[in-house]
Amino acid sequence: MAILSKGEILKQNKLPTEEVAVPEWGGSVMVRGLTARQVDAWRMAFLGDGGKVDPARMGNMRADLVSRSVVDKDGQLLFGPTDVAALGDLSSSAIDRVFAVAQRLSGISEEEQAAMVENFTPDLNGDSSSG
Repeated sequence: MAILSKGEILKQNKLPTEEVAVPEWGGSVMVRGLTARQVDAWRMAFLGDGGKVDPARMGNMRADLVSRSVVDKDGQLLFGPTDVAALGDLSSSAIDRVFAVAQRLSGISEEEQAAMVENFTPDLNGDSSSG
């Protein structure tokens, strides 16, 4: 492999994509990996004061990543921040399937996710301060 120059590195803008079958929704979706900046923003969304994970902000973590990762045929995001709550109300198995691909394509390890949710206690009543 050749050693890349600064210019060669910085002109790279192709993000990985993968079509994911979602039978619960009657079709498939295109999932795109996030940029480093987007992954950092996703992580920061769950931090409270002092830079520690705030469990109150994690109620819709999977739906939030899905909203940042699902794109249309032109590569435009299908969902925005206002759609996160509605996505969170969909089938957990469907969201999990899309989330797992978004996580893998974005380089978010399962160990990292486990560390983020280590002290998280879900609200089983469906109430969430996120979304």
